[in-house]
Order: sequence, then C-alpha cells, then structure tokens
Amino acid sequence: MTNPSLRIIFIAAHPDDCELKAAGTAYKWSRLGHHVKFVTMTGGDNGHPSMAGGALQQRRREEAQESKRRLGIEAYDVLENHGGELLPSLENRREVARRIRDWRADIVITHRANDYHPDHRYTSILVQDAAYMVTVPFFAPASVALERNPAFFYFQDNFQRPNPFRADVVLAIDDVFDKKLDSIDAHVSQMYEWMPFMLERSSGKPEPVPPAGEARREWLTRIWFQDEITPEIRRSLIEWYGAAGERVSHAEAFELCEYGRRPDREELRSLFPIATP
Repeated sequence: MTNPSLRIIFIAAHPDDCELKAAGTAYKWSRLGHHVKFVTMTGGDNGHPSMAGGALQQRRREEAQESKRRLGIEAYDVLENHGGELLPSLENRREVARRIRDWRADIVITHRANDYHPDHRYTSILVQDAAYMVTVPFFAPASVALERNPAFFYFQDNFQRPNPFRADVVLAIDDVFDKKLDSIDAHVSQMYEWMPFMLERSSGKPEPVPPAGEARREWLTRIWFQDEITPEIRRSLIEWYGAAGERVSHAEAFELCEYGRRPDREELRSLFPIATP
C-alpha cells in the first residue's frame, strides 16, 4: 500500500531524460493516483544534427507534451536555458527551489553529479543546493517554504568515479515497459534523428532506424536498455522482490540523497510503487 496523494517531481536536464530513466516508475505512480510532474532545466536546443535554437526547442516542447499525454502525468515543464549551457547560478537555484515548493513535493528525483554531460551535472548540483534551502523561509521568499523536507533521489547511471551508483530502491517495470517505450517514442527528434547520428559518429557505422511498429520498439530496447540489469541491480531486485527478482527483465533504480529527508527501508517501500512482478 502506497501513501495517498504523494507529490513527486522529477527534475532533469533535457526533454527525454526523465522518460529514459524513470518513465515506468512515473507511470506506476500516476496510475495509483499520485501527482507526478516532469521538469527539464533546458530545452535541449543543441541536440540535433540539422536543427537548433528556437525551432528545435519548440519541437522538443511538443514532444514532451505528447510524452506527458502518453504517460498520463499531470505536468511537464521545459525551461528555456540553452542545451549545453546550464550553469549552477543563484538564479537557477532559486528557480529549482521555487519549482519544488510550488509542487509541494514529497519526493524529488534528479541526476547524480558525476556524469558525462555538463547539463546533467549542473542539474544535479542545482537540486542538491536547493535540497535544504526549500525549507528556509527567507530564501527566495516569493515562494512559500516547505515545512517538511522532501526525500531526494538520483537516477541510475553507470559512472564509477568518484563513486558508483548505489541502488537504494529498485522497481521491476516489466508490466509497464511498453508504456515507457511509448513515452520515449514520443521524442522523435532525439530517438530517431539525433541518436542514429551520434551512434554513427561513435562507431563509424550507420545505424538505420526501422520505419515503424514493433521493429522500432525492439530497436529502442536494444539501443537503450540492453544492459540495464547490472549484477548490482539484479541483487537489489532479489532483495526487494525475493525469488521473483531473478526473472525481471526491466527495472528502474534510485539512490537516496543524504541531503533531504532520509526514509528508512519500510517507508521507502510505502513511498515507491513496489509490487510483486
């Protein structure tokens, strides 16, 4: 049994980051009647082989809204910072604190700070810097300070230095993996235009995209989720789900940040939509 009327805000760097890392969990929360919002700190207007600027940002906003519709979440805000140019400024810290406060968040989820992309790193820093300040009444007083600090979490990643990801919570999402693919598929400019371009640059080989249908879903799964169940995630799945965790094919994992509220394992189980797979 999960808590009634939880309020969850995901704060990521670019449109599509939340979906790639946590769309299954977001969909499960939304389906249970909880309040889910995605926020991206940039418009992702530098992530395309042939478009940029306002035209690309508008396209990515429209894709984000289509993803929102497919997932059934309540809100999806795309901020106007330029892709690749996000900075951990005081102005942006105030903006992040305001977004968390205005949503009256119980749970906040973002990137970890050790990441290849500067926008991911600085989004994480901004959220961490806001984690305490959201409760301070006279910091950014145009928004009302929270009386209770939210629990803050990080998305899973595979970066090892200076410290590897720790799976404090792991959710089996086989039952909603199709919904996750639906939401990712909405980001046409990224999945089917930008990714093939980047894959060809890194490998030197063309990466053709299937025209439509099930072949595209299989392509997305191969590109993004082929190795998502690491040995650590498998161990965590078995800890959370028992023997059933050995059979899980797709999962989403989160690391608890030490800066916000620190729920124990029993409360974590009540906060996240964990059910037998």
